[in-house]
Amino acid sequence: MAKRDYYDVLGVGRSADEKELKAAYRKLAKQLHPDANPGDARTEAKFKELNEAYDVLKDPQKKAAYDRFGHQAFENGMGGRGGAGFGPDFNSSMSDIFEDLFGDFMGGGGGGGRGRRGGGGGRNSGATRGSDLRYNMEISLTEAFTGKNAQVRVPSSVSCEVCGGSGAKPGTSPKTCSTCGGQGAVRSQSGFFTVERTCPSCQGRGQVIPDPCSACSGQGRVTRERTLSVNIPAGVEDGTRIRLASEGGAGLRGGPAGDLYIFLSVRPHEFFQRDGADLFCKVPVSMTAAAIGGEIEVPTIDGKKARVTVPEGTQTGKQFRLKNKGMPVLRSSQTGDMYIQVAVETPVNLSRRQKELLREFEKEAKNNSPESEGFFARARAFWDGFGS
Repeated sequence: MAKRDYYDVLGVGRSADEKELKAAYRKLAKQLHPDANPGDARTEAKFKELNEAYDVLKDPQKKAAYDRFGHQAFENGMGGRGGAGFGPDFNSSMSDIFEDLFGDFMGGGGGGGRGRRGGGGGRNSGATRGSDLRYNMEISLTEAFTGKNAQVRVPSSVSCEVCGGSGAKPGTSPKTCSTCGGQGAVRSQSGFFTVERTCPSCQGRGQVIPDPCSACSGQGRVTRERTLSVNIPAGVEDGTRIRLASEGGAGLRGGPAGDLYIFLSVRPHEFFQRDGADLFCKVPVSMTAAAIGGEIEVPTIDGKKARVTVPEGTQTGKQFRLKNKGMPVLRSSQTGDMYIQVAVETPVNLSRRQKELLREFEKEAKNNSPESEGFFARARAFWDGFGS
């Protein structure tokens, strides 16, 4: 019986990349696996055919040969025997394929920090990277403008000084795990497959500690409070994250330390509202100043003053732009702008004389309020439309 095209077996086109091949194989392998179809010889044959196809197409050199010569490229023992039979290296080949695809579920990538297999088939010594830590820091808008150097006190795990981070009592050393022979994993046969699991004795480290250090109980690290210096650059925003490499938790049994992440939050300011690099400041202006014009002084984020000319007839909501008076842009030479938003203030607690003057002004005022006159003219037309 003629062998099927390997691309047809996987259900992909000849231009399929590695990711597409792996996804197609994963999907079909779950459907055709003998454990999911016990006693079904036809499905078992399809599963063997699927593995043979994927074993060729996942290898760039084998794939190139297959694309050029087809099945003939693997005759005479070049790439595994034809047909659907299992060759002498089937278990080894399938172990590699399944570790590649399903390693995370079978212990290939976890196991408490054990490494992947190296050239000699051994595991690492159980060293595990330390955890990353988070520190929340609140700063003022002024500090975000100028930048600052802050000191933070962080409780974290550090390498045990007594045992040097090994976890073993001084004068002793970790021993190779007798259960897994230092591999960090144990294997068991399940049907056609060799299933690999994390070693239960050493939790994947490949080593055990017969005499643990009394200072750290064999962990290789202890908890201490450290004081660190953090440079906060000018222009940071709410939610900015600063990374301090290797300042996180200490690694386990001599492993590298994790990182410390400083998360910044910026307190609201009494005068300024921030929008990116721009600042907005709402400034009350008296009714008379808005009507006849004048000058006002406003604060700026650098602690100085700026004079703003208010033209006569200024209305509430009018904005005046002060160029380059905003916030610095992080890691840039650019600076935002500051916008003054006018809020015309209506006087309160008027004396009798002030009220009389305003009434006189009201009688004399003609064509001085174009917005209100226009609004009420449109309102009258609106009402008349309902009355007709």
